[in-house]
Amino acid sequence: MSKTTPIVHKTRTQIVVEVLREKILSGEIAAGQPLRQSALADELNVSRIPVREALLQLEAEGLVKFEAHKGATATLLSTEQVTELFDLRALIESDLLAKSIPNLSEEDIHQAENILQEMDTAYQDEEQVENWSSLNSQFHTCLYSAANRPHTLEVVQGLNTNCDRYIRLQLFLASGVPKAQQDHRELLEYCKNKDIEKAVELLRAHILHAADEIRVLVKQQDD
Repeated sequence: MSKTTPIVHKTRTQIVVEVLREKILSGEIAAGQPLRQSALADELNVSRIPVREALLQLEAEGLVKFEAHKGATATLLSTEQVTELFDLRALIESDLLAKSIPNLSEEDIHQAENILQEMDTAYQDEEQVENWSSLNSQFHTCLYSAANRPHTLEVVQGLNTNCDRYIRLQLFLASGVPKAQQDHRELLEYCKNKDIEKAVELLRAHILHAADEIRVLVKQQDD
């Protein structure tokens, strides 16, 4: 019994995470709206413990903010922030990729291929679809790691953390994943062929296209 309880508890927390994430990303829970743990527990028919754990996970995803004397609220989504974050990504990641491609090994390419396969599986499986965003970051990081620029990679990972809620918004509310996966496959081919110019051009377009789509979604939530 003691072995199964944590699994059941984790599953309950994960269900709460998924429900609240979808409500926030869809706009059903408005930006700035207080998230009262007791009310959410009653609404979802669970105790306050999984609600608390779910809110902490959503805080890590950038969807929830904890403030002194106010508790948890849904964070604001901003088109200006989308522009700044994705412009920075396009600038820094393009340079990182250009420096990484000459050093990419067959093992790096093979690892990136495996991640792409996992992404396909995650997108087709409703129970795993939330993992797509994390796998997306892993795929890009895999292609950049051979640049041997650990501090720059750390900056990119920080940007990805801040972009995660916007990528999840795109994932749940738009059909951009098939296009993104097509881009990823083409990008991997360019990396295999050591075609730095085409790879960098595609990466910039890939990041900025995502930003365009996400800005539209954020504006729709504001309307």
